Amino acid sequence: MSLAPASKEKEHVKPKRKPLLRLEIRDLSEEGARAFLSGLNRGTVLEEAVDGVLDLLYSPKSQIPPTRSVTLILRSMPGVAFTTGKDLDDDHKEIHFSTDYIARIPKDDRKAEMLGVLRHEMVHCWQWSAKGTCPGGLIEGIADWVRLRSDFVPPHWKREWDGDWDAGYQHTGYFLDYLEERFGDGTVIAINERLREKEYDQKSFWMECCQHDIKTLWKDYGEEMDKKHGKKPTKDEQNNQFPATTNQANGSNDSTQHTRRSSDVISPAEGVNEGSAVTDCGKVGED
Repeated sequence: MSLAPASKEKEHVKPKRKPLLRLEIRDLSEEGARAFLSGLNRGTVLEEAVDGVLDLLYSPKSQIPPTRSVTLILRSMPGVAFTTGKDLDDDHKEIHFSTDYIARIPKDDRKAEMLGVLRHEMVHCWQWSAKGTCPGGLIEGIADWVRLRSDFVPPHWKREWDGDWDAGYQHTGYFLDYLEERFGDGTVIAINERLREKEYDQKSFWMECCQHDIKTLWKDYGEEMDKKHGKKPTKDEQNNQFPATTNQANGSNDSTQHTRRSSDVISPAEGVNEGSAVTDCGKVGED
C-alpha cells in the first residue's frame, strides 16, 4: 500500500536577501504591549506579514526592493501607526505602532485589527514609489488593497465610488480590486512594477498599465458599482433628503470630529517624521 505524497507548503515569493526582523517594545507594562504579546505569535508575526505582502505584490521573477531590515516598535504615541526609513540608510525600515491604540481596540476585534494594521504597514516597507513621485493616495490604496486581499477587512470599511480615485486607503484599495478583477490577476503587481521603473506620469502610466486613462477607469468603476449596488444620490439630492443643520444654515464652523481608524495610517509618502503628531484629519502637525 503506497502512501499519498505529503502536500507541499506554499512557496512564498522571496527577496534576494532575507531581511532581519526585529521587535522593540518601549514599555512592557503598557496594556497595548501586553495585548500584542498575548494576542499574536511574536516569533512569526513579522515573517508572516512579509510573506503575505510579497506574495500579493510580486511574482517570483519580480525585482523586489532591497529592504534589509524591518523593526516593529511598539510605543505610546498619538494616531495608529506609521512606517519610515532610517535617515542613514532607507533600506532599514521601522514600523511604529501605537500601544495606546491597541489598548482601545475591543478585545474580540483586537487580533484581526493588529494583523490588519501590520499588513498595511508592511506594504510600505516593500512597495515601489516611482522614485518618490507616486501619489500618496495610490501608495496608501495599494497598502489597503493588500490588507483587503489578506482578509483583514475591519467592519467600518465601506466601498465608495464618489470623490477622487486617489483619495487613498480603502477608497482606492477597492478601486484597485475592481481593476484586478477587470483586467485579471497580476494587475496590481503590474501597477507596482511600473512604479519601480520611472517617475510617475498619470497619463502614460495608466495607458501603459490598463489601456485607458484614469478618468475613464474611475468612471467605469462608478458605473459598475451603480449597477451592483444601486446609484448613489447626487449631492443636491442628498441635501434635499437631509437638510442642513441649524449650525450649517447659520454658517457655523462647528463640525463633527471623526475618530481616526486603523486604515488611516501614515506613511513616509505623506511626510511623516519622527517627532510628528498625527492629527484627527490625517494631517501632520509638530508636537
